[in-house]
Amino acid sequence: MPEHFDLGLVIALIVAIGIAVQWLSWWLKQPAILILLVAGLLAGPVFGVLVPDVLFGRLLLPAVSLAVAVILFEGSLTLKFRDIRGHGQVVTRLVTVGAVISALSIAIVAWALGVLSWEVAVLFGALVSVTGPTVVVPILRSARLNRNLANILRWERILIDALGALAAVVIF
Repeated sequence: MPEHFDLGLVIALIVAIGIAVQWLSWWLKQPAILILLVAGLLAGPVFGVLVPDVLFGRLLLPAVSLAVAVILFEGSLTLKFRDIRGHGQVVTRLVTVGAVISALSIAIVAWALGVLSWEVAVLFGALVSVTGPTVVVPILRSARLNRNLANILRWERILIDALGALAAVVIF
């Protein structure tokens, strides 16, 4: 990345890449997150075209924090209490007991394989056990589940994001 660059032009490039990748994912009938991840890795670490620390400097952390907050808030706006009626206990178990079992299982495997220290493995387990919208929504679209199961998973994916983020911060 050159020392002097037009930040507006770089942001326009990022938006253009994002739009192109969204279109490509639609055309390939693949989840957008998969193609966005590949594009981000290619533009960032692989080719070094976009280096967030250089581009945004001290604004990077607040911008990422704001983006995460918007994603979490947007998801909660789609929830309807009538959809959860009669399924609250199932959702509660999924986001508590299910999340703990998932996080600990992942942590134990990462630690047992010698990949991570125990402390880092527990943090990794908390981060990876979160099933966000990018994972659940494509499954819900393609699986054509019955309405009750789809509503349970929709509530779980929204609630587990916030709880997983909170757990990761506490563990950290």
